[in-house]
Amino acid sequence: MRKNHLKPIAAVTGALALATTLTACGGSSAASDEKVVTVYSADGLKGENGDGWYDKVFKDFEKETGIKVKYVEGGSGEMVQRAVREKSNTQADVLVTLPPFIQQADSRGLLQAYEPAGSDQVESTAKATDGKWTSVVNNYFGFIYNKKELTTPPATWEELLDGKYNEKIQYSTPGVAGDGTAVLIKAMHDFGGKEPAMAYLKKLQSNNVGPSASTGKLAPKVDKGELLAANGDVQMNYAQSKDMPNLGIWFPAKSGGKPTTFALPYAAGLVNKAPHSANGKKLLDFMLAEQAQKDASAVGGGFAARKDIKATDANAAVLTKLMTGVEVFEPDWSDIGTHLDTYVDAWKSATGS
Repeated sequence: MRKNHLKPIAAVTGALALATTLTACGGSSAASDEKVVTVYSADGLKGENGDGWYDKVFKDFEKETGIKVKYVEGGSGEMVQRAVREKSNTQADVLVTLPPFIQQADSRGLLQAYEPAGSDQVESTAKATDGKWTSVVNNYFGFIYNKKELTTPPATWEELLDGKYNEKIQYSTPGVAGDGTAVLIKAMHDFGGKEPAMAYLKKLQSNNVGPSASTGKLAPKVDKGELLAANGDVQMNYAQSKDMPNLGIWFPAKSGGKPTTFALPYAAGLVNKAPHSANGKKLLDFMLAEQAQKDASAVGGGFAARKDIKATDANAAVLTKLMTGVEVFEPDWSDIGTHLDTYVDAWKSATGS
């Protein structure tokens, strides 16, 4: 989700979960079937009730092309690691993951250059300069809180250190979940660097329930009141709030500062040595086509990746209002991609995780 477009649901699970209506890729049988394309993706864009952006886009794609979509989802980091393990016998055709994992995938030779139709309308900051990947749905990092238990959301990071949040806060695991990694990125920005951010997260650990491989699984806990606050992202949490009435979205600020966030898009790339490269290209084109981009907000509850798509649906209006007054900063993804392991190790050391 990024600048001024609405985006989809985006949590990142640690355990692989196959879509119930779509089968996982299957090796030789899939490779011999020309009418198939296999997608490895971070979770968030597929609806829990079959009503998400992926559900509609895949259905429309299959109807138009006759190409069956085989879908595998998991945490951003996990999807990249799975693709790395399969480099000698590539299974995926398209990889969709959150930053900085899409950059990590590129650095490990997992992606090949392809610029989908419509990618010329994607902001330069939301795609690779060499055509290795492009955002297909925009999104923003955020937090959620229980609106029933809290009449107003916590205003600052410091407020989360209060005793009333003891064992009532949880965030997904940095280095495994895209949204969990985003906690580190935002904390380092808001607190002015790695050391002060880690000092804060060390203090927060006394109220933290513990690590979670899946960001998406935190929302039900917040809705039920098991947690008062957790991390997430705008698209995913907004979509979840349709069935979870106690979910509220908020953006922490450092004491005395403004609430901040940053774009956390779903970025897609064509996998290097993809078994169905031609079909992967067709799917990437389809994802960036006008109708699919309009559906990013209307169906997915997120933000279109293309800047020429002006969303006017009801979801877009609500999301635009939600983002009002929130300062959007641009992370240094090159630095984060290079030093991600260092930042995650610092977090582990600070929190004892």
